[in-house]
Amino acid sequence: MEKILVIGSNSFSGASFVAHALEAGSEVIGVSRSKEPASVFLPCQWISAAAQQRFKFRSIDLNLQLDELMGILDQFKPQYVVNFAAQSMVAESWQNPDHWMMTNVVSTVRLHERLRHCDFLKKYVHVSTPEVYGSCSGLVPENTQYNPSTPYAVSRAAADMSLMTFFKNYKFPVCFTRAANVFGPGQQLYRIIPRAILFCLTGQKLQLHGGGHSVRSFIHIKDVAEGTLRVMRSAPAGEIYHFSTTRNISIRQVVELITKKLGVKFEEAVEIVGERPGKDAAYLLDSTKAKKTLGWEDKISLEQGIDETIAWAKSNLEEIKKQPADYQHKP
Repeated sequence: MEKILVIGSNSFSGASFVAHALEAGSEVIGVSRSKEPASVFLPCQWISAAAQQRFKFRSIDLNLQLDELMGILDQFKPQYVVNFAAQSMVAESWQNPDHWMMTNVVSTVRLHERLRHCDFLKKYVHVSTPEVYGSCSGLVPENTQYNPSTPYAVSRAAADMSLMTFFKNYKFPVCFTRAANVFGPGQQLYRIIPRAILFCLTGQKLQLHGGGHSVRSFIHIKDVAEGTLRVMRSAPAGEIYHFSTTRNISIRQVVELITKKLGVKFEEAVEIVGERPGKDAAYLLDSTKAKKTLGWEDKISLEQGIDETIAWAKSNLEEIKKQPADYQHKP
């Protein structure tokens, strides 16, 4: 049985990947620095009991407990490590940039230095971000030069560049993934799609930064989890893969779609506020490589995914209303 250690397993993407890997028959250990959140935010707890039995969770802080993490690795000896862990909020990274650098660069590089000595490791998948490219025009291929616009993006680009030197110098078996804006049931409430849904359902005003004119591509988390699994299993080391749809849409149009589905007037549901500093106008990823070399494709439409997320929010509304709607920063 293939063994996978997932770092950042309590994140939306991490928990969704854990669920996907368990359903594919893998044995998984998940680690995150926080305790597991409410089940409503953990897709890995929505699958069959038999699949859940192949999962174990440990609370480990990458900044403070690297030795403990390496002890788990040495005992478990996974063929694969998939790392979703990062300080991930863009706007907030301006407030404490050193926190982002510590987690996303210093602690991450320390982890990589230890991992490269693990002879049982077949593949390390580093989940990166299109933020490293900055604001772009046209479709962005994997060889696009980095041009980060925020402390968050700088920290992620630094870790990516460090990892590439590990691959070139040590033949460290790393692959990189970068996905468009992920969404789906179970996503944290500070992200735009679940937040817009929650605010419409509860009669709150949604702040739309800069009028929501930034253009993005939204991709269902299940499609990204499948792509990540394919990279882990079969991609050559040193390669970068994009996961995105070909549909580009402004944040405003996404919110308008949600308000229409929920029967709420856009003008009554939204408050236009100033733009966030350093926000990229657009980054639209070219996923041709993943489609041609991995046989991957996106299958779930934006409308279908929003319908699923609305159904999730409605069926769990009382529990969701008890949860923090805003980002909770942890140094």
